[in-house]
Amino acid sequence: MNLHQTKHVLTAVVILLAGAASLGMYERYTTKPWTRDGQVRANVVGVACRVAGPIVQIPVRDNQPVKKGDLLFEIDPSTYQAQVENSQAKLLQAQAAEVQANQELARQTQLYQTKVTDLRDLQNAQDSFAAAQANTAAAKADLDYATLNLGYTKIFAPVDGYITNMNTSPGTYVYAGQQLLALVDASSFWVAAYFKETQLQHVREGGAAKITFIGRENEPFEGRIESVAWGIFDPDGSTVELLPKVDQTIDWVRLPNRFPVRIQVTGTPPIPLRIGQTVSVATIH
Repeated sequence: MNLHQTKHVLTAVVILLAGAASLGMYERYTTKPWTRDGQVRANVVGVACRVAGPIVQIPVRDNQPVKKGDLLFEIDPSTYQAQVENSQAKLLQAQAAEVQANQELARQTQLYQTKVTDLRDLQNAQDSFAAAQANTAAAKADLDYATLNLGYTKIFAPVDGYITNMNTSPGTYVYAGQQLLALVDASSFWVAAYFKETQLQHVREGGAAKITFIGRENEPFEGRIESVAWGIFDPDGSTVELLPKVDQTIDWVRLPNRFPVRIQVTGTPPIPLRIGQTVSVATIH
């Protein structure tokens, strides 16, 4: 074989190897899909107050980790304490009236049995006692309600998590239902990876996935595929806005839609998980 023939053979071998490598990469891409379009997500609890009033203390700071049951802030309890005391006094009055009505009923019962009074007097006493019992029950309910409102002046963390985007100070007047703090649920972190609809047939629920942070490609960690979204928001109005919105990257080219795949982190990330971090995800079969 002369030099000219050797060059042709080497060229053909290189072409074949390149073709085989391309086919291998294509096979890997289609059967074991991966995407650079992934983000870290978590549940965010909007912490709101259930009663109105000025804030008297905020013992936490922005971006602080908290445990379930930690005090987040307190509303001035003086007004609600006064309502509790007023309800307690009304309950005592109702209980005293109930005792008096019960005593009167006992007298009227005895007088009726000895035929001193008629049935109407007995029935009036029975009605008065029933009304007194109802007033006592209402007073107890008012006291319970006032006590609940007093307890609502202290707002505690409902879950373990991280306070973030705190923009309030003591002295701020807040209203019932007003959300003041965002609490990131520490136990709810997951990865939303967006795969093309042509790749979904190869995304298996329960399968393993390799996750890497942008800039930390040499420090992958593992995850488990939990589920694939059953729909995405369509701007033409055929779907509701509660569905996830996934924008196309190129407007003038018709591309396959991308669907969010929920992945639970099972490995140990090299850095703490934060909502919005960019990740790449590769499926592992």
